[in-house]
Amino acid sequence: MADYVAENLLRVMAAQGLSLGQVAQRADVDQRTVRAILGGTNKPHARTLHRLAKGLAVSIDEFFLDPSQLLRRSSDRQTNPAVEEVIQAHQELFDGWSEADFDELYGRIHPDEGPTAEATLAAVGEMNRKRELHEKLDLLMESSQAELIGGMIDLAHGQVVGSGRTTSRR
Repeated sequence: MADYVAENLLRVMAAQGLSLGQVAQRADVDQRTVRAILGGTNKPHARTLHRLAKGLAVSIDEFFLDPSQLLRRSSDRQTNPAVEEVIQAHQELFDGWSEADFDELYGRIHPDEGPTAEATLAAVGEMNRKRELHEKLDLLMESSQAELIGGMIDLAHGQVVGSGRTTSRR
C-alpha cells in the first residue's frame, strides 16, 4: 500500500497543476520532504500525509489508492448518471468533498439496482455524518484527550471484532 504514495502524490500534483514548491507551501512541509517522498527515499509519517491531504484538499486515502482502481473509478462515474444529477442539484451537500469521497459515493450506488435520487441522498447523508465524526476524532486525537479517546476506540474495536458484529458499511 505505501508503495503507491509517491505515484499518487505525483498524480494529484499533476491533476491540480502544482509544483513541488506549491505542494510544500500548501501542506506546510519542507520541499525536501516532498522531494524525498516523490523519490521514494522517504517513507512519510502519518502527520506528513495528513498535512499533504489537507493542503491538497484530498482524502488521505487518495495516497494509498491502487492505481489500477482508477479505471474502475471512471467506469463507476460513467454508469451512474443518477448520482451526477444529485450532485448538480444539491451542490451544497458536497462542500469539502475529495475525489475519494465522490468515488465512494459512486461505488455505493450501483446502476444495476436502479439508482434513485433518494438512495443517493441517503448515502450522501451517511457519508457526511461519517466525515463529521472523523473531523471530531481528528481534533480529539490532537488534544490532551488523545490517550483517553485511543483507549475508548481500542475497547470498542475489540468488542466489535471479538463479537463478529462487523458490518459492511463503506
